[in-house]
Amino acid sequence: MTGINLFQVLNGLTFAALLFIVASGFTLIFGVLRIVNLAHGALYLVGGLVGYSAAHASGSFVLGILAAMALVAVLGGLLERGLLPFVRGVELRQVLLTLGVGLVLDDLGLVIWGGDTFSVPVPRSLIGAMRIGGVIYPKYRIFVLGLGIAVFAALWLLLNKTRLGALIRAGVDDPEMVEAMGINIRQVFLGTFMLGAALAGLGGVIGGAFLTLYPSADAEILVFSLAVVIIGGRGSLVGAALGALLVGLLNSIGQVMFPELAYFVIFGPMALLLAFRPLGLFGRAA
Repeated sequence: MTGINLFQVLNGLTFAALLFIVASGFTLIFGVLRIVNLAHGALYLVGGLVGYSAAHASGSFVLGILAAMALVAVLGGLLERGLLPFVRGVELRQVLLTLGVGLVLDDLGLVIWGGDTFSVPVPRSLIGAMRIGGVIYPKYRIFVLGLGIAVFAALWLLLNKTRLGALIRAGVDDPEMVEAMGINIRQVFLGTFMLGAALAGLGGVIGGAFLTLYPSADAEILVFSLAVVIIGGRGSLVGAALGALLVGLLNSIGQVMFPELAYFVIFGPMALLLAFRPLGLFGRAA
């Protein structure tokens, strides 16, 4: 493998890690809770902008992440409790409602931060590059790759090895039975929705450090996240990881080899996949 090829593969892997962080939250909300939240991209952008401001004000990258995740989680909670109950169970109405919320958040972002491009400052320890397999590669992108793996492991353990994960899965399939056991499933769903939103905020800060933040960043990340979830299969965490890997590598390699067809390289195979596997690689019927 040449240095140029390895560099592009590393770019694809690190972009895939960022996509997974964002799309994992989308998977929790869309796949597990079965709520179509098209405001997820706007939550990503707002989280990134809040993290940028908090990191600049405090001088701490970690505080920027925590501030972004906390605020976006609160926004997600307000959306889940304040608006979504009126459209629960009707996906088309959920699409229109959350799309409208996303547009409102975009406009608020323009009012507060303006239309400039921002880059979240990273810690000194992550500035610079390191040698990997004969190429010089940024330390920060390696950090993003490691963070994506850590988020996958944490979510997998949460959903498959904890009582909360079992409650989430059971509540989606049979909420009446869970309620009959004396468990407030609405609180469980609220916490899950807020966790999914917080992951969008985390992705906004992480992505804002090397992709930058600009007015249309929310729409772009939402499209990629939708592709990840659709390819992987609705509700599958493993599918989201594999979908992110495929989209990240196809995007990186496609921009180099077929710059005029960069989006076709991603969405062409996705359309072909859905023709033979409509539920995605790991999707299953509800």
